[in-house]
Amino acid sequence: MDQLEKLTASLLESYDNIGGLNHIHGPNLPSRLSIQNIIDDLEGLIFPGYKCEEPLDTANIRYSIGERLNRVMKNLTKEITKSLCFQRRLDGDPYCMNDPGSGEIAKCRSDSEVLTVQILNQLPAIRSMVHKDVEAALKGDPASRSHEEVILSYPGVEAIMIHRVAHELWIRDIPLIPRMMSEHIHGKTGIDIHPGAQIGESFFIDHATGVVIGETTVIGKNVKIYQGVTIGALSVKKEEANTKRHPTIEDDVTIYSGATILGGKTVIGRNSIIGGNVWLTHSVPAGSRIYIRDPEHVIRNKYEHVQDFQI
Repeated sequence: MDQLEKLTASLLESYDNIGGLNHIHGPNLPSRLSIQNIIDDLEGLIFPGYKCEEPLDTANIRYSIGERLNRVMKNLTKEITKSLCFQRRLDGDPYCMNDPGSGEIAKCRSDSEVLTVQILNQLPAIRSMVHKDVEAALKGDPASRSHEEVILSYPGVEAIMIHRVAHELWIRDIPLIPRMMSEHIHGKTGIDIHPGAQIGESFFIDHATGVVIGETTVIGKNVKIYQGVTIGALSVKKEEANTKRHPTIEDDVTIYSGATILGGKTVIGRNSIIGGNVWLTHSVPAGSRIYIRDPEHVIRNKYEHVQDFQI
């Protein structure tokens, strides 16, 4: 037996012994690459002219948008079909397999077509929300100079745009794909927004990296947060996962970098400001200003001996 055959046999043996990592039998899972391509096309539909190599004009926009929309409809229907088949088999339906002629997979495909149309019908409303997010970034960051700069270069805008699409899939109980979308954009931008989070209009994440927003978070209108903010959960048991575990952030709140806000009963009242590195596990009323007391700084003369450190 040559080396390749030995390696193959070894892996096959591990598939038998470690079954939890296998997906050898059952319906195909959604494709990561396909989901990434769908995201790219959705960005092109929400921001027309930003994802095209050729400029759009009145003569070609109908054709270009129609072509992209048709591609999204076809690909999203295909991936949702896989997701529905996966979930139904997980729920105990033994017939939802890969057989294209089975009644169950036909039902998955039919349901997927309906869901895809519902989601794509939301694109105008999503564009309206994203437009307000772009305006919030333009107004909220003194360094921003144009809508184009914000759309092309602000990771927070891209993350909230994809979140608003993923949320539409999430509220329709489509498995796998919403999380795949959010984790794709997480890896790209460093912003981790669970697709279940409810986020109001004119939302702006400045600088962006390291932001975490949990599944049952509710965020109001005109909220601005900075890098490194965590809106998370206190420790709960697995069986309590369906309860509200994450905070509510009311309208017109600003949360500065490094702040951590935890717990499903925690409410940050409207018009509040949460300072950098604050740790909160309780509610604060409207109009609050929460800061950490300034630390004591020690300033030494440059000629005074100070122990040096190396890491």
